Amino acid sequence: MKTEDFDYIIPAELIAQHAPEKRDSVRMLVVDRKNGSYCDRHFYDITDYINKEDIVVLNDSKVIPARIYGHKELTGAKIEFLLHKRYSQNRWEVMARPGKRLKPGTKVIFSDKLSAVVLEKKEDGLLDVRFEFEGNFFAILSEIGQMPLPPYIKEKLKDNTSYNTVYASVEGSSAAPTAGLHFTRELLDKLEQKGVKLVYVTLHVGLGTFLPVDKDNIEEHTMHTEYYEISQNAADIINETKKNGGRVFCIGTTTVRTLESSAKFNGGTVTPECRNTDIFIYPGFEFKVTDCLLTNFHLPKSTLLMLVSAFYTREKMLEIYNYAVGEKYKFFSFGDSMLIL
Repeated sequence: MKTEDFDYIIPAELIAQHAPEKRDSVRMLVVDRKNGSYCDRHFYDITDYINKEDIVVLNDSKVIPARIYGHKELTGAKIEFLLHKRYSQNRWEVMARPGKRLKPGTKVIFSDKLSAVVLEKKEDGLLDVRFEFEGNFFAILSEIGQMPLPPYIKEKLKDNTSYNTVYASVEGSSAAPTAGLHFTRELLDKLEQKGVKLVYVTLHVGLGTFLPVDKDNIEEHTMHTEYYEISQNAADIINETKKNGGRVFCIGTTTVRTLESSAKFNGGTVTPECRNTDIFIYPGFEFKVTDCLLTNFHLPKSTLLMLVSAFYTREKMLEIYNYAVGEKYKFFSFGDSMLIL
């Protein structure tokens, strides 16, 4: 299957540049896979589609101010780090700019509280670094770091909280699980009052969200690994719901990747675990857990568009995207939403 098969034209003015004033006021395109229909709603209408026997699974990972600026200790040359993946308390994989001259042993100073030493330069250009700091690492980042907005967002954030979900609690992501940005506390409460269980899993979103597919054939593309956690309680509720015929609503592609990774590793059952995944979901994939999917509108030729195409069909998804363009839906991270039933 060709990467070009997942291309479409998106006018620049439809790329959302800032968060909506009210999270749940965005539009929501509701897609019914059974009859092939779709209709225009608003996100606050989502409670109309979820029943009390269903569950809603959300990714509670929190975006950190992962973009930090410093200088080389010996030369003073300016350096930018984008934190990608955490190995341990003080070891991270990072993207550096400019990174060509950052050799193992190079020290980079970010503040009087934070510095880093390059341990290894990898084949893909990413660096393995060891941070040196006093106090709480994430507290230091909140003082000196910037939120790592995608390159298609040109405007600066007015408020860092707008690039995190209202339920984000586990620090570690370099990009937001954007489908969840639309929820308000009031809307989550409304679902629970209806009897719907909210289940939280964690997947820390890394650089794979930013990177395009650079192969002509999608089967040759390699995903970056991302770390996820599923608790015993979450696994029990998900498996029990499937057993009893309830539907699993996955909020965002990161939640899909978490649940489907666990099912793939464990014979079709979601299991409590902490592990890395490089799962790549594209048409032909057999979903074991996901029944319904809430998602945003994704970049052309992206792995995320391939995932949602796998959940429906490539042809229908491109038809729907062209409809959304015609109806002037807003696209990407701060854009409108799509509920696929």
